[in-house]
Amino acid sequence: MTDTWIVRLACVAALLFSGMASAAGGGSLMQAGNDLGDRASLQRGAQAYMNYCSGCHSLKYLRYSRMAEDLGLSEEEVMAHLNFTGAAVGEPIQVSMPKEQAEKWFGKMPPDLSLTARVRGSDWIYSYLKSFYLDESRPLGWNNTVFPNASMPNPLWQQQGLQHAAFGEPDASTGERPVLGLKVESAGTQSAQEFDQTVRDITNFLEYAGEPAAIKRQQLGVWVILFLALLTFLAYLVKKEYWKDVH
Repeated sequence: MTDTWIVRLACVAALLFSGMASAAGGGSLMQAGNDLGDRASLQRGAQAYMNYCSGCHSLKYLRYSRMAEDLGLSEEEVMAHLNFTGAAVGEPIQVSMPKEQAEKWFGKMPPDLSLTARVRGSDWIYSYLKSFYLDESRPLGWNNTVFPNASMPNPLWQQQGLQHAAFGEPDASTGERPVLGLKVESAGTQSAQEFDQTVRDITNFLEYAGEPAAIKRQQLGVWVILFLALLTFLAYLVKKEYWKDVH
């Protein structure tokens, strides 16, 4: 079975899982506003992802060499600054955390994020990363309004700061208190605008990782439109010349 079919089957499985998980999710989504044509954003997103996310989450359908080519980086830069597992440049992006430790800390191995943007969308990723709040009732001390009871801490809490939730009145049937809003009560290392950009960069990178060919497709799209415009103009000239004698 080819790699293409493996990716397609994984995407279908992720879609089915997402449909069930989304039913348990909550919170409205914010617009990411990311741009795959912004290479600087993709480079910053790759750096942030590798520093704060790749310790637990793999990108097994993306290779270091492909990332270097698409993001305008040399293989030496990628291997020196974005590879923390010691893998070869032609190998996929995996995690160094042993499976036994992952199951001990989180209950299971954290999922691969290669297809997350294709399954859930960029707005979901952007909103999810901005919606963590402190919750002492959770095993790791964190909760999330977009994906309630997510079994992971806030990977960007140092940049964002400590965010708290404002709750409403308990629901009469379930007893759960709805989250009315989130507020950063202890500032992080970044301002609100800087943190938004960091999350947008990571979202941009994950959208690229879900379909690396999208960058080249967008670049080719410009030339295709120009070609079609030229072809239309030439067809108009031919039509005008052809019907000249008839008129």
